[in-house]
Amino acid sequence: MLTRVVVAPSGFKESLSAEAAADAITAGVRRVLPDAEVDRIPLVDGGEGTASALAAATGGRLVSLAATGPVGEPVGTHFALLGPRDTAVVEMAAVAGLSLVPRTRRDPGATTTYGVGELIRAALDQGVRRVLVGCGDSGTSDGGAGALQALGARLLDADGFELPHGGRELIRLARIDPAGLDPRLDDVELLVACNPFNVLCGERGVARVFGPQKGATPAQVEELSAGLENWARVLTRDLPAVGTDLRHGPGTGASGGLGAGLAALGARLLPRFDVLLDHLDLDARLARADLVVTAEGALDHQTPRGKVPAEVARRAKLYGRPVLALAGTLGEGAHQVPGVDACHGILPAPMALAEALVRGAELLTDATERALRMIVLGTRLPAPAAAQREASGTHRPSTVR
Repeated sequence: MLTRVVVAPSGFKESLSAEAAADAITAGVRRVLPDAEVDRIPLVDGGEGTASALAAATGGRLVSLAATGPVGEPVGTHFALLGPRDTAVVEMAAVAGLSLVPRTRRDPGATTTYGVGELIRAALDQGVRRVLVGCGDSGTSDGGAGALQALGARLLDADGFELPHGGRELIRLARIDPAGLDPRLDDVELLVACNPFNVLCGERGVARVFGPQKGATPAQVEELSAGLENWARVLTRDLPAVGTDLRHGPGTGASGGLGAGLAALGARLLPRFDVLLDHLDLDARLARADLVVTAEGALDHQTPRGKVPAEVARRAKLYGRPVLALAGTLGEGAHQVPGVDACHGILPAPMALAEALVRGAELLTDATERALRMIVLGTRLPAPAAAQREASGTHRPSTVR
């Protein structure tokens, strides 16, 4: 009997926030189990919705302002002040996310994290002692260069001229002048919540893995990769705060390399779920569930590499709880995600991506209903005869010949 369902989804990129996904799944659960207790836990991974979710969880508030967006134009954005107001959460996706890059302008060689640095400065203006930067859903691949420029660093070419914004410019970087960096950075704890599987350089470097998702052509991927190699070299040489391997260190590739740029300022790169989920009391809530429903845009071989459904399933299995995962698309490896007992795609029929994005909430609600009805039907089926005999303690005597 399913009396308590935990709904713990991620957002669906460019379609649904984690909050909206949780609402859609809850609506589907209600159609099948109207009397069940539904515990909604919209999960953040450092990407879209992180600041608002943590503000709500801690009794904090959002601070709204304008800053430089990923294509260099002003955007309305925000950061969070958590209770007791000594910690700020800067959500990079809120100012440099892919959703802020128009589809006709998706060129990761040109986009910038300058607005992230502006948000950090605005947070410092509030007198906080700690700044937590959430990485995820980025539309950039500049290694955090723009953020460092906003914080006062000068990035110079061989002739001493300041580099323009964008990852493609990093191949021309000759030296970094840190003299103008905001001195308040020395007195604040800078933390980065990131996916530790994302690294800056190499065959699994961020430009190669995520560049195509942001609009990079194969030639641009190589251009960006070369620029980030040079970026790591010059950062390590010119900034004394560097204490990690910026090329291959865990999390250095987060948000198009923002992790590496902030690590060069002395930031600590931390596994995002260790930092973020403790605010939500997730483990205790999973332990009380009869069924756990999680979701994300795509379930595939990348899911175990730091995605929300894999983390939810891992934690749920510590308490022996069954896990259903819903996804916009089921790719290679979807059925092998550790801890996920069943997975279900939300599309009832082939459709254009643009239509699926617009209809995300409707599709997710309907898919939840379909999956839950199958689960409920399964609970009503008679057990196989052998299982019934074992449960009743009666066994057919064996025949000895």
